[in-house]
Amino acid sequence: MKRRDFIVKTSQTGVAVSVLGLHACKNSKENKVINKAEEPKESEELFFKISLAQWSYNRSLRSGAMDNLDFAAKSRSFGFEGIEYVNSFFKNKAQDMSYLKEMNLRANAEGQKNVLIMVDGEGALADVDTKKRLKAIENHYKWVEAAHFLGCHAIRVNLAGGIDEDEAAKAGIDSLTQLSDFAKGSNINVLVENHGGFSSNGAWMSRVFSQIKNENCGTLPDFGNFCITKDAERNCLEAYDRYKGMQEVLPFAKAVSAKSYGFDAQGNETTIDYKRVMQMVKDSGYKGFVGVEFEGKTISEEEGIQATRDLLIKVGKQLT
Repeated sequence: MKRRDFIVKTSQTGVAVSVLGLHACKNSKENKVINKAEEPKESEELFFKISLAQWSYNRSLRSGAMDNLDFAAKSRSFGFEGIEYVNSFFKNKAQDMSYLKEMNLRANAEGQKNVLIMVDGEGALADVDTKKRLKAIENHYKWVEAAHFLGCHAIRVNLAGGIDEDEAAKAGIDSLTQLSDFAKGSNINVLVENHGGFSSNGAWMSRVFSQIKNENCGTLPDFGNFCITKDAERNCLEAYDRYKGMQEVLPFAKAVSAKSYGFDAQGNETTIDYKRVMQMVKDSGYKGFVGVEFEGKTISEEEGIQATRDLLIKVGKQLT
């Protein structure tokens, strides 16, 4: 921990100096170019803050049309306050201090708060095979340290790998307890998203988190991920009631993901009642970041991101 604190403090000093230099280099014309979505900061009137989940740009990032280091600038252009990273877009950079420092520089220069890192592909934390599960836990350590360096408050993990409900719950509780114990020293929360399998079963998730004692462990409720099983074409075979599921996982929430797929002519999401869900979020007492995560394919990423943000603001004002 002393080593980490030293690294972070050194990085923050460098960030402060570099950011001053970056702002000094901007000409007056550039400073006047502001996306309309940025003024005023409408989220200041809401009971929550709005961040942008990097998965919203998954098509651009996967194709190479957009680079991970450009994400902060994209978020600022829409007027967001925070950014939520996905580890797969800087997969080999978790321990690259120079690269992480550059990510911090970019975020600070754009006035963005690094909120969390969504971690995928590091092993199944609910696997009954103890050896595989312990390896998965260790695989997440580097992302805890990366999140700490970036100033995030959490990493999002997947509670996958289970076949039997009871065994998966037992394995998941053990994995989350061990990982949260490790993350506590870095002041990082370990969050589980409803993300397929048992984790998309709200009752199962509530059962798991009711037994976890670590205060830095919780959930990241996602409006849309309540499909328990899918076929080979990724069509949902078994779905869980999203509103029941949200009600069950929100009591443990330390982050919230506003998933969206498509919109009607009035700007409403076509599959999710945003006002109903956000009323649940408010009633739960949650007041942190709500991350925009557009996953549709019928409109552009930019259109989807803006439509989701506008809908959140509209609904948020109605509930304030």
